Amino acid sequence: MKTLFTIISLSLSTIYAVYGQAEGRIAGKITADEQSIPFANVEILGTKQGASANGEGYFVLQNLEAGTYQLRASSVGYEALTKSINLKEGQKLTVNFNLSEVADALEEVVITGTLKEVNRLESAVPVEVYNPTFFKKNPTPTIYDALQNVNGVRPQLNCNVCNTGDIHINGLEGPYTMILIDGMPIVSGLASVYGLFGIPNSMIRRIEIVKGPASSLYGSEAVGGLINIITKDPKNALPLSIDVMSTSWQEYNIDVGHRLKLGDKVSVLTGVNYFNYNKSIDNNNDGFTDVTLQDRLSIFQKWNFERKDNRLFSLAGRYLYEDRWGGEMNWAPDYRGGDEVYGESIYTKRWELIGNYQLPVQEEMLFTFSYNAHNQNSYYGDVPYMADQKIAFGQLTWDKNVKSHDLLLGSALRYTYYDDNTPATASEDRNLADETWLPGLFVQDDISLTDRQRLLLGMRYDYNSNHGSIFTPRLAYKITLDDNNILRLNAGTGFRVVNLFTEEHAALTGSREVVIAEALHPEQSYNLNLNYIKKMYLREGSYIGLDATAWHTYFTNQILPDYDTDPNQIIYRNLDAYAVTQGISVNLDTEFANGINVLAGGSFMNVFFAEEDAEGKLEKRRPVLTERWTGTWAVSYTIDKLNLGIDYTGNLYGPMRLPLLSDLDPRDEMSPWWSLQNIQLSWAQSGGSWEIYGGVKNLLNFTPPANSIARPDDPFDREVTFGEGGEVVPTPNNPYGLTFDPAYVYAPNQGIRGFLGVRYVIQ
Repeated sequence: MKTLFTIISLSLSTIYAVYGQAEGRIAGKITADEQSIPFANVEILGTKQGASANGEGYFVLQNLEAGTYQLRASSVGYEALTKSINLKEGQKLTVNFNLSEVADALEEVVITGTLKEVNRLESAVPVEVYNPTFFKKNPTPTIYDALQNVNGVRPQLNCNVCNTGDIHINGLEGPYTMILIDGMPIVSGLASVYGLFGIPNSMIRRIEIVKGPASSLYGSEAVGGLINIITKDPKNALPLSIDVMSTSWQEYNIDVGHRLKLGDKVSVLTGVNYFNYNKSIDNNNDGFTDVTLQDRLSIFQKWNFERKDNRLFSLAGRYLYEDRWGGEMNWAPDYRGGDEVYGESIYTKRWELIGNYQLPVQEEMLFTFSYNAHNQNSYYGDVPYMADQKIAFGQLTWDKNVKSHDLLLGSALRYTYYDDNTPATASEDRNLADETWLPGLFVQDDISLTDRQRLLLGMRYDYNSNHGSIFTPRLAYKITLDDNNILRLNAGTGFRVVNLFTEEHAALTGSREVVIAEALHPEQSYNLNLNYIKKMYLREGSYIGLDATAWHTYFTNQILPDYDTDPNQIIYRNLDAYAVTQGISVNLDTEFANGINVLAGGSFMNVFFAEEDAEGKLEKRRPVLTERWTGTWAVSYTIDKLNLGIDYTGNLYGPMRLPLLSDLDPRDEMSPWWSLQNIQLSWAQSGGSWEIYGGVKNLLNFTPPANSIARPDDPFDREVTFGEGGEVVPTPNNPYGLTFDPAYVYAPNQGIRGFLGVRYVIQ
């Protein structure tokens, strides 16, 4: 009926145009994030007049008298938008609406939790969804930086000099998080954060996050959780989008997206991201750059091919190049690899290919594949780290519905090649590259027990060519108590093969030597997760959404870095006893009738490992760089008359244990409470193509203490005295027995700064 009504309305508007009627008309298109919103609603406030958009998002209001109208466009899952329109007699206006998606919409269709499209409310697995609208509240040049505003997810810097980092989820370090692009495990251990660098914002449709093990579907790396970056469908993207931003620190970021249609069946979306920061700043006066200097280029292209019966076929590729360095202020490329002036210089080249092909058979069968090659050319002072990694992945899934059972069966094969210049791939007389084959089979049964209850059962079997069989079962149960209350229970196991040299390359090639005390066994864990969602609709259109989760993960074996035993070493060994990560996380999504929107979250985490002390008693300790309390927020308000948006975002982190170098180290063992807060003003052209935004980042100007780098005046340890056992001997010029070390890091060194940006799109 809506489509028929729209067709009739458009036809009538044409008749009025031909015969020159005096009545006015308003027509336009309703979109969100460059994509049409079919069947959205448009109403004239204070009247009973309105219309529904057609399947392409177009609407028309006709037979309008001259006057001023308040037009309101709305659709489920989007924030309503009101515009004031002044219509003259007989005038025909074009008014377009670009709606903002609710940042954490419950009605969102998700795929990450179950490997198939499912309504988020119906999914037995809790999935958090974040759209580009959410990340625009605090614009950043990379998704890595943007995740600082997601509750329970923390970007962690691991080195004060080179700024290498990873992503922590619920207190677990980066290697426990699997990063996907369009569902493909494209990001390897060597390049965990590079999957979040250089993906053009113009390519991103949404980001889905699953917290907790998902090994039964995605394999052994998905112990802590998943971050799945979903890119846009080229056929629905805008012809052109440009986003340019700079900061008072002279950082420059350019993001361009372009859609091209080749005939009726091929659509191509190209995204280019370029980031440059080339100004050495030393505000803490330690002689080292506060932030690494970077020159990064990323090109991403996605092809979509229309096939018979709407079968899927898409290809995507990405190339990334980065030149990044940090070090002493007088460092220059001529010093690279030498011992005159200390610098850490990283050249990175990375290629990625992703494909999805639905088989031309009656059954719903999908073949997905990916390939990536990563080349790292690094020097940490005079220590080289040269590494090459290649990963090929293929997966075939069969989706089959049998009465109340929604079955998913699949087989996967992953090949990993890794080679570097460290002892990881060296024998006594020659270099031996590490090659690993990982074939696997998995099955999942999503059972509709009743209209309000679902049970998901899954299991996966993998065979690691180095470690043998891996079995990971999974269970998820969801009950809809009523329309506004949902309860989910998830349980499963985790399994991860540790590859230290692809995860700890910054630390191990810098100031510390890696010591592997014994043959390391795979990590194994058991997880229990309870999730509760409540929706509350208040008077006058206000809404409150509550999403609370409690989790408990128990490791029977965990490989943790030991920074404490020897200040010059990172020691790895199997855990004698056990380790636990557990906690509670709460997210609030509120919309008030006065137009104020608030997204806020908080987490309490208790992360510890137990080991036997010298007397054989179990002693519980918290790992380094693990906080107990975190909080995030985003408060937004739009002044409709001015088309002006205001966003106040921030995060708060509790104290975490830091890696000291010795008992004499004078630095604090625990970090303080700290917070990064930002304010942004954005103006969007009414019905137009321009948006201007700007504001201030790190309002409180928080930076860690200036002594974060130990002995920055002696980076090559020339004046350090070592004893016969390799221990540091205190001397008059080194009374605390320290060595050069950049690992005492918990927060960015970058202080307060302004930013200004412009966005332009062609509808």
